[in-house]
Amino acid sequence: MIASSAYLGITGLGLTFLPEEIAEYLNGGINQTSILFLQILGSLYLGFAMLNWMTKNNLIGGIYSKPLVIGNLAHFLMSSFALIKIVGQYSGNEFSIILTITIIYSVFTLCFGYIFMTNPSKIKETN
Repeated sequence: MIASSAYLGITGLGLTFLPEEIAEYLNGGINQTSILFLQILGSLYLGFAMLNWMTKNNLIGGIYSKPLVIGNLAHFLMSSFALIKIVGQYSGNEFSIILTITIIYSVFTLCFGYIFMTNPSKIKETN
């Protein structure tokens, strides 16, 4: 949860406060609509980061945290599929960025998929 929170938080901050610079670096079209969408996406990432950070000490995967796991799994799984689909279409600087993001998303997908498929158990403390 801490790793996904940190990743989503950093990405969210970048998209929220540096949308023009990110769009320019990725050779995207820079217009008011694309800047607005990048900022909205950044706020979404920041919201997810805060949610993950606030629940980092909970027993993840149990009945009360199942919606959190499903939300994260859906986000990372669908994004992984989209990234894997287009990763071969890029070259140069863009390829290394897209490949890195694809790997990060795929790892988070596997982690949240594992959490979704298993039952959590608390570690028994011995006094």
